[in-house]
Amino acid sequence: MSSKKINPNPDSINPDRVRNPVGVVILYEDNHLIAVNKQAGVLVQGDETGDEPLSEKVKTYIKEKYAKPGEVFLGVVHRLDRPVSGVVVLARTSKALERMNALFKNRETKKTYWAIVDRKPAKPYGTLVHWLRKNEQTNKVTPFDRETPSALKSELSYKILKEKNGLFLLEILPVTGRSHQIRVQLSAIGCPLVGDLKYGSSVGLGKYICLHARQLQFVHPVKKTEITLQAEVPSGEFWNTFGRP
Repeated sequence: MSSKKINPNPDSINPDRVRNPVGVVILYEDNHLIAVNKQAGVLVQGDETGDEPLSEKVKTYIKEKYAKPGEVFLGVVHRLDRPVSGVVVLARTSKALERMNALFKNRETKKTYWAIVDRKPAKPYGTLVHWLRKNEQTNKVTPFDRETPSALKSELSYKILKEKNGLFLLEILPVTGRSHQIRVQLSAIGCPLVGDLKYGSSVGLGKYICLHARQLQFVHPVKKTEITLQAEVPSGEFWNTFGRP
């Protein structure tokens, strides 16, 4: 396998149809929430690198669209790792932020990820349970097969959606939301994500890995309506293998 890099209306849910001058793809927008399709390689929130994060890009979008003269409030509800793409929801009010935080904390959201691996899992579908311990100094997570001091129980289910050219497209439903969870748990069963050198892939893709937050479902924190957000997968060598969904 080659090691080429992956090329990465208001009040409506309109997957991947709304682009704008600041380069973010708007999936959903109302007075309380805004959801975007994050590109792989982009930070959700600022860090020591000083690179412009997604949160600032979206603030600029809101400020320009609504001609807001002052500071724009935008709360980060959840994050995706920098090399991961897909659905990210941000809160436009403090009330929405508080309520969305509660939904995530109480596991009242349903998250669906797609991943590409180049080693076939032993079973076409299954549930993985590990205990994960993160080293904050190295920013790396170690899995254990049984309860271990300072390690957190982590669970997900997976199934193989497609197989082509020695690649396997997986659908993953995480039960818990631990740091690097999907990456580590798949690596633990001998199926690291394509591009994820940190956890055992033999394919380097720079800042990108083949993990995409495909869908997020929840009850709107203010409107109390069912919301389903879906993000188009990136274009590029590996994702294109399976065609556009």
